[in-house]
Amino acid sequence: MSRVAVLGSGMVGDALSEGFLTLGDQVVRGTREPGKLAAWQQKASRGATVATFQDAVLDADVVVLAVKGSAAEDVVRSVGADRLAGKLVLDATNPIADAPPVHGVLSFFTTYDLSLMERLQRLAPDAHFVKAFSCVGNAHFFRPAFAGGPPTMFICGDAADAKREATRILQRFGWEVEDMGAVEAARAIEPLCILWCLPGFRENRWNHAFKLLRS
Repeated sequence: MSRVAVLGSGMVGDALSEGFLTLGDQVVRGTREPGKLAAWQQKASRGATVATFQDAVLDADVVVLAVKGSAAEDVVRSVGADRLAGKLVLDATNPIADAPPVHGVLSFFTTYDLSLMERLQRLAPDAHFVKAFSCVGNAHFFRPAFAGGPPTMFICGDAADAKREATRILQRFGWEVEDMGAVEAARAIEPLCILWCLPGFRENRWNHAFKLLRS
């Protein structure tokens, strides 16, 4: 059993928290306003608590960054690099800009030369960021069921031990895992969010995921 700090009070945080709780882990939800999650705590199973961002990470074995992409850097600054040092941080964020899709294509506030996760890693250089849960909708985070079998979750990060732990977590969640390398690979992984959302925005089709096939 792990103690998991899920930072974020939205649907992404809800889905990931429920997954960890189902697996028997302890979950503390981190939020700027703990009162916003009072109803969630009441209906959640035992082992679920709510705290500020700063307090949530203190005793956590794993931190999950599940906030809006545009708020991610502020949250990391608020938590503090020292509190995140040495911890696995699963980064589920995407740098989606505050603009409507154009013909179904989302806009990012980053460039292909510097991903959001790289920016976060620079803010907390001793944290072990691993990109995960960023290339699929929250309805499919936990035990995804598709006719073609388990889909592929693409991860990346600089810390090998952290990626091994992230792989173990993702496999418990029901995913195949493909390690794409160092933090710079987030430049390729984050835009998969744009591709995943296209059928949804254009045709209201959201029941899909990516799978890497080999010969």
